[in-house]
Amino acid sequence: MEFSAEQIAAFLQGQVEGDPKASVHTFAKIEEGTPGALSFLSNPKYNSYLYETESSIVLVNRDLVLEHPVKATLVRVENAYESIAKLLSLYESMKPAKKGISPLASISESATIGQDVYIGPFAVIGDNARIGDRTQIYPHVTIGDGASVGADSLLYHHVTVYHGCKVGNRCIMHAGSVLGADGFGFAPAEGGYEKIPQIGIAELADDVEIGANTCVDRSTMGRTFVGKGVKLDNLVQIGHNVEIGENTVMSAQGGVAGSAKIGAWSMFGGQVGIAGHITLGDHLNCGAQSGIAGSEKGGQTLMGSPAMEHRIWARSAIITKKLPDMYRELQELKKELAALKATIKEQNV
Repeated sequence: MEFSAEQIAAFLQGQVEGDPKASVHTFAKIEEGTPGALSFLSNPKYNSYLYETESSIVLVNRDLVLEHPVKATLVRVENAYESIAKLLSLYESMKPAKKGISPLASISESATIGQDVYIGPFAVIGDNARIGDRTQIYPHVTIGDGASVGADSLLYHHVTVYHGCKVGNRCIMHAGSVLGADGFGFAPAEGGYEKIPQIGIAELADDVEIGANTCVDRSTMGRTFVGKGVKLDNLVQIGHNVEIGENTVMSAQGGVAGSAKIGAWSMFGGQVGIAGHITLGDHLNCGAQSGIAGSEKGGQTLMGSPAMEHRIWARSAIITKKLPDMYRELQELKKELAALKATIKEQNV
């Protein structure tokens, strides 16, 4: 597939600066550009590469001011990062989708399989399971009894959807992810811990994407629910009975304890920990490695552990760096105070 600068500009509603007939057939990072490649520049830290890249076309923000002449043809757009995402999505959509059912797949006679579905070798589709139209099930995927996967979804190798659980339309589950394993429910007993049966389900709404080796546990009762458009990175743990509002995103190694309720359009950095049985409001942003121990209203930016408003955290971080010097000064003051007390005592004798 090959596209010209004027075609790209028309698709993105951008403006060509250079040769409108310049063409590309691949993508490359701006610092690794080659002839025939399309790159983008959105981070000012990479500005210097614009003047030396070998890429044929570079997407740049409309307000970028050039400091030197450039060899590449530029396409100026409102937001270069969003624009490259649109082009990559277009490029991906033009790839032919896999179709057909492998004779090595194990599919229950009671399962319902939609049209133009792909089911790879050694995939297992359980009793009364349902697979929607155009969904792709890669090798070694397991869809449990009574589970359902909507239309146009993509389940990569070794994904497991446990019995009764639900995957919406246009969802993506990356390799090794698990939907519906038992929640961490145990009651202390005389001889150890007694397992509490987890009889609910886990459900992904439409347009959800979960990363490799991410786990969404089934509920004790009712459902664990991941809302429409949510994106979970690799190695994220979602506990039982958790509810996540639509279009919330969570980076790698985050963990949400049972029965927490997370609002819509929130953003969580890597390794954020969220305590159980709390409620977080909409549009909450939380920096990496933060620990959220209690309910928080939406519209905030939190940092630290325990998490606090980011301006308070920033001031606290500055003080933390000074603690060794403050401690040394305190010890010196204690010595001076002790010497002063001794002197006063001698004078009073």
